Amino acid sequence: MQMQDERDMAASWFRELRDRIVAAFEALEHRGAAEVPAGRFEVRETRRAEGGGGGIMSVMRGGRVFEKVGVNWSAVHGDLSAPARAAMAARGVPGIDEDPRFWASGISLVAHMQNPHAPAVHMNTRMFWTPGAWWFGGGTDLNPCLEYPEDTTHFHDTLRDTCAVHGADYYDRFKAWADEYFFVPHRGRARGVGGIFYDDLNTGDWNADFAFTKAVGEAFLPAFLPLAERRMDQAWDAADRDAQLLHRGLYAEYNLVYDRGTKFGLATGHDPEAVLMSLPPLAKWA
Repeated sequence: MQMQDERDMAASWFRELRDRIVAAFEALEHRGAAEVPAGRFEVRETRRAEGGGGGIMSVMRGGRVFEKVGVNWSAVHGDLSAPARAAMAARGVPGIDEDPRFWASGISLVAHMQNPHAPAVHMNTRMFWTPGAWWFGGGTDLNPCLEYPEDTTHFHDTLRDTCAVHGADYYDRFKAWADEYFFVPHRGRARGVGGIFYDDLNTGDWNADFAFTKAVGEAFLPAFLPLAERRMDQAWDAADRDAQLLHRGLYAEYNLVYDRGTKFGLATGHDPEAVLMSLPPLAKWA
């Protein structure tokens, strides 16, 4: 089960999506308040400390609209560590005890906004391969510190319409999964207003599963950009900023303690700066 052509197609598409989102975010920066210089992404290549592959790390800091945003792409391969193999064996990945090789590619995005009224957002899509199995995963969730019901509705409606094309039950299933996955147990609350999340997606039809994963990626800009455009120039005060920084503390706690992607990236030797790109530039705790 080498699937070299499929792996190449997936990696190429994730990189193309990364390029389009970076261009869209830089274009939005030029529409922000003119007294602040428009932000630009700083781009550098990343390499795994062990094994093979790497990626592109793209981070913008201190812009007109985005206080910090990262849009990373990677394609990595090598041998899984013994703990990683044990975890995958427990999930039912066939043959992982006999052959530890893996390949993975995807895009990972987190945006923290300047304006407290504009919601933070996360999105990722990925493909994972081992000699005995392959699957897709990913999703996107909205993380406002000051929630607007109409923004939440737009975000979820876009995702619902996207999912409906590919599976009648996809939205309900993957929304429920997001509600469970993005919950912060030690705080007893969700980190945001949800979205969709899925993993281990292998229906047996690679083309159909890849098409759905591409659709999730394609839905991101229509789901999020109108919200950023609507809120980026809204007036805010010190109390709004305080609420934003406190919510970022919750976001940081989740990503450092529970996020599966953070744990996998650090455990497999990927560039720690790229793995921890999701952390906010400033946060506070009460």
